[in-house]
Amino acid sequence: MPRPESSSTSRGGITPDGRTLGAAAVGGVLSYLVAYAITYAVTGQQIANSLASRVLEIATGDPGTWKLVGWVFYSAHYVTSEIPGLFGSTAVNLLGEGDAFPTALFLLPPLVLVVAGGLVAAVGRTETPLAGAVGGASVTLGYLPLAIAGAFLFSISVGDSTAGPTLVTAILLAGIVYPLVFGAIGGAVGALASGTGT
Repeated sequence: MPRPESSSTSRGGITPDGRTLGAAAVGGVLSYLVAYAITYAVTGQQIANSLASRVLEIATGDPGTWKLVGWVFYSAHYVTSEIPGLFGSTAVNLLGEGDAFPTALFLLPPLVLVVAGGLVAAVGRTETPLAGAVGGASVTLGYLPLAIAGAFLFSISVGDSTAGPTLVTAILLAGIVYPLVFGAIGGAVGALASGTGT
């Protein structure tokens, strides 16, 4: 007797099964890493040759290009970076300040997360757009831990202070809102596109 084909949801509901959750976690991790790598490819050389990188190297002994690219990457999620100063810290969004970096980078995290959500829906063989959205939003399982870790890894000690992505917005915007919203959109579209969504 043939076994029935497993579905991505438990008993026809919208709760993702283990395979879908595993694919979503991997998709979240890969989304974060791919988006960061693309950000590095686009901005890394410019940052390495910048005055900020040279000053950072003098102050800390490390050019910190990869950390400054992280600031740009978080800026693409609308997460500001805190920079300490004599009269308190200043919050800046490096993509929103002038024209140093292409503002098209604002589209990078949503695009990568939509693709990841769609792939999760396809791998999980979701049966409805709602189930696809729930499965796609599960990319948060992989994206959130890296968003938190990155906020710490991309910070730079400057004397007694620390400069880097603002932790609260890194968690809320980059770690939760972005993967939930854009992963869900991708999952719903993926379920419809795969032909299993009704």
